[in-house]
Amino acid sequence: MHDLVPMTALGASHPRSDTIGPVTITESPDWALASVAARLGQEANCQTALEKGLGVKVPGIAAYVSAETLAAFWIGPHVWMLEASYATRPDLAVQIKSACADTASVTDQTGAWVRFDLTGESLSRVMERLCNLDMGKLQPGHARRTLIEHLSCFVIRHAESITLYGPRSAAQSLHHSLITAAKSVF
Repeated sequence: MHDLVPMTALGASHPRSDTIGPVTITESPDWALASVAARLGQEANCQTALEKGLGVKVPGIAAYVSAETLAAFWIGPHVWMLEASYATRPDLAVQIKSACADTASVTDQTGAWVRFDLTGESLSRVMERLCNLDMGKLQPGHARRTLIEHLSCFVIRHAESITLYGPRSAAQSLHHSLITAAKSVF
């Protein structure tokens, strides 16, 4: 029998957290992700099924919505990424596929992305060194896809924090970029 030990995307047994000045960058591995793409001709039915599962309207263009145990953000026309705490929904993709049935193609994305949460003051100053998003205009409840160090990433703006999803295969590079940007500000 194998003695497998779970590791975070940064290669440790526990999530990494770095504080630079007033900003804290935290690796957040305990999130389940699933992408949902409405099938051709089933867009309205898919949206209805998702809204029933979410308990709120599905997010529109560049938007992010959050319900009690489930959140979603728009990633393209009739395509959304859903997120939930892994502790509450470890089988998120299976649950969403069951809810959407044949109206959507659902793919488990949990192992494909690394999540970093940025908290503290002056987050806009850090982000302006990383990407071309105008964080002053990116209001809470919005999500955008952008390039950070040639990596396609999702940036979600919350009231007092920012969530960033990047490719898990480039977690070390993305983390290095975040640390370097924060150090350049503070």
